[in-house]
Amino acid sequence: MNERARDLQLLHDMVLIRRFEEKCAELYSATKIRGFLHLYIGEEAVAVGVMSALGPDDNVVATYREHGHALARGLSPGSVMAEMYGMVEGCSRGRGGSMHLFDKAARFYGGNAIVGGGLPLAVGLALADDLRGRQAVTCCFFGEGAVAEGEFHESMNLAALWRLPVLFCCENNLYAMGTALDRSESETDLTLKAASYEMAAWPVDGMDAEAVAGAAQRATESIRGGGGPVFLELRTYRFRAHSMYDPELYRDKAEVEQWKRHDPIATLVERRSVTDDELRSIEEDVAAAVDAAVAFAEAGTPEPVEELTRFVYSDSSTVGRP
Repeated sequence: MNERARDLQLLHDMVLIRRFEEKCAELYSATKIRGFLHLYIGEEAVAVGVMSALGPDDNVVATYREHGHALARGLSPGSVMAEMYGMVEGCSRGRGGSMHLFDKAARFYGGNAIVGGGLPLAVGLALADDLRGRQAVTCCFFGEGAVAEGEFHESMNLAALWRLPVLFCCENNLYAMGTALDRSESETDLTLKAASYEMAAWPVDGMDAEAVAGAAQRATESIRGGGGPVFLELRTYRFRAHSMYDPELYRDKAEVEQWKRHDPIATLVERRSVTDDELRSIEEDVAAAVDAAVAFAEAGTPEPVEELTRFVYSDSSTVGRP
């Protein structure tokens, strides 16, 4: 793939995430989607840039804000939307919803409702691959709020100690829910925390898809070459509230507008002089994909009542039987 084609693919994937999530917000307001909904709008460059450096045999562990990760990883918009609707045709059979997307074939090991909960899972996956001799990278996404959790430090330490093939992707959007980074961390340069565990770590402009793609490529090449884990601090910003329930009283509106001037989609369009025809083609393709995803979800099958306790309680009568 030449550079122009790569850039247009990055742009397409970012537009898909943006339009998909805008539709999700609309459907949530119409009560078609229930529960929690955390939108990724503004952070699209992180997901598409990092995923461009991963192969099909690599593992991905995401956060509860993982629609963008899932779509960039290749999960079909239909299966993700059906999951939002709670339909059996969803990627988690309708049991996970917005925060627990999963796809075994894509090696997408789901979102996690626990802040930092994916970090030890990623270390475990990488350890398993290492012990089995599998040449794979485990990519773990998490927010800067997870840096304050104990499992962050435990995971950093073990990954570095055992030189595991983990790509730690910290999506630093400055606010862990409603708390600004400088109100929760004495050291706000998060790369220094990772570097203290003797691993490579560097900051990246998370609003620039090309910069993210380049950094992720450099990181995965180092990991695949036996260089041990790498930590990327992807400095980004969400344009929407923490969740659909969030009144967003902790951020100044002027700050949000200032960050919107660095919209990753508009940045790539301008930098690469994307033509009106190219952009129109992308928007039309994405609109059709989103419409098809909604139609697929609307026609989905609710979980049968008799199946509601499946996977929740074990049948003791079968314990010990082959």
